[in-house]
Amino acid sequence: MRRVTVAGEKPYDVVIGPGAQAELGLVLAGTPKAAVVHTRPLAALAGAAVETLQTAGVAAEAVVVPDGEAAKTAEVAAGVWDELGQLGLTRSDAVVGVGGGALTDLAGFVAATWLRGVRVVQVPTSVLGMVDAAVGGKTGINTAAGKNLVGAFHPPAGVLADTDVLGGLSEAEFRSGMAEVVKCGLIADAGILDLLTADPTGRRDTGELIERAVRVKADAVGEDLHDTGVREFLNYGHTLAHAIERVEDFGWRHGEAVAVGLVFAAELAGQAGLLSRADVDRHRDLVAAMGLPTRYAGDWATLQAVMRVDKKARGATLRFVVLDGLGRPRILADPDQAWLDAAWAAVSGGARA
Repeated sequence: MRRVTVAGEKPYDVVIGPGAQAELGLVLAGTPKAAVVHTRPLAALAGAAVETLQTAGVAAEAVVVPDGEAAKTAEVAAGVWDELGQLGLTRSDAVVGVGGGALTDLAGFVAATWLRGVRVVQVPTSVLGMVDAAVGGKTGINTAAGKNLVGAFHPPAGVLADTDVLGGLSEAEFRSGMAEVVKCGLIADAGILDLLTADPTGRRDTGELIERAVRVKADAVGEDLHDTGVREFLNYGHTLAHAIERVEDFGWRHGEAVAVGLVFAAELAGQAGLLSRADVDRHRDLVAAMGLPTRYAGDWATLQAVMRVDKKARGATLRFVVLDGLGRPRILADPDQAWLDAAWAAVSGGARA
């Protein structure tokens, strides 16, 4: 079992490995009551979590929500609050999120806002959830204006990344999660790039890749919980990615959009004279080898308008995380429009490649 400690005011562990969910009773030992929030397709896993908690003396009940991004709405959150009220959840109790990144975002947000904050334990069931959404304490829901614009910082009491569940993921979902892994390699850990170059599927070294990606995030979060400094670098590739997701009404998987965003950010850095052509090409080649898209055909004017209301923007100023060499992220604010147009030209004009 691999363990990564996330520092902060209340440090917590991310436990990674087969059977990690079995530690749920230990993390919530002495808790009177818990609500296990999950999607219908994960009823069996949620049922196992309820049983684990009940065996540990925690009165646990399941709460079902819609699957995917459909869960991340104010209406769904309000429905969960109603159920927590019916269950009589108090500040001594806890919420458990069992599911992918969208589910853990919702569960964390509900926990952050119920009684102004109760404990949450995340049990991510996807690569994306394990390396990104469930770790770090960012919670949020979507609105008509954009993705994750309503949320709170609410670190979990623990994260249990049970790698046994990954065998049931589709190849598309697994690849989508790997986009966040390669992002961590590009901004901070060359070892991730080496592992993915040797095996672009990520299947051979899944446990090590997840641990390395979690460590990259843990280092940033431990130093900058509230996203005012180095944590912002974790948004590499996400400015365009979130716009693509919004324009496509979340019909694209998050990792697919991030993959295109990574190539776009690399091209933008190349235009700005920060990243060599070889490193720009390495982005595209590695992403393509992983089976992820490198192109997106959309309306550039619409995407730019959506990016300007992204939570990373400052007033009317667009801000992008770019690289000044592999492993050296920085912020590029208000880039020249010609650079943006050239980077867009490099990723547009075709279907997913």
